[in-house]
Order: sequence, then structure tokens, then C-alpha cells
Amino acid sequence: MSVACTKENGAGLISLSGPLTAATVEAFREQFAAWQAEEAAVKNFVFDLSAVDFMDSAGLGALIAALKRITERGGDMKLACLQKKPRMVFEITRAYKVFEIYDTVEEALSAAGE
Repeated sequence: MSVACTKENGAGLISLSGPLTAATVEAFREQFAAWQAEEAAVKNFVFDLSAVDFMDSAGLGALIAALKRITERGGDMKLACLQKKPRMVFEITRAYKVFEIYDTVEEALSAAGE
């Protein structure tokens, strides 16, 4: 799992790569929390999941925890480019009702800036 954090149009763009599973969520949490602490002014986030090929319930839990943390700070979180296997986790758990999911990063960034 690799995590790349940048800013695009005032929103945090968090690009994840690799499986988001119980074995990798701690690294994700630590890197995202560290970047969020450095960029405290950033309120809205887009998570680019185009390179996440697999996700388990721990990965979904990490995204839910990120959503909770972001909304508690008055921000918003969008997901972009959800791939087939991770999308199944969202469908089985009905988590798609909790997240705003976009087909492209550009669409998600546009929505995050509104």
C-alpha cells in the first residue's frame, strides 16, 4: 500500500495504491493522519482509488474512520475511481449509501470544490 497526498484546487487528493486490507490499513491511517496534521487548513478530500485492486472490511473501516474524522472537522470526503473488487465490498455492505462515489478524480474534485 502506498499513499500519496497532494492538494488540488484546495482539496486534499489522497491517492492510494495496492490492496487496502487489515495488513495495510495502519500504514494508510498513519500517513493520512500525518499529512492531515501538516495541512490542517484542508477540509475537503478526494480519495483516488483507481489503483486499489482489493479491499477487505478493515479497509472499508479505515475509509469510514477517515470520513468520520473529516466530517467532525467540518469537511467532506469523496471517493473516485472505485474498482470492481472494492466496489463489491461497498455493494455488499451498502456503504455506497454513506460515501459520495465518482467515476473520475476530476468529477470528485469538482464536487469537493462546490
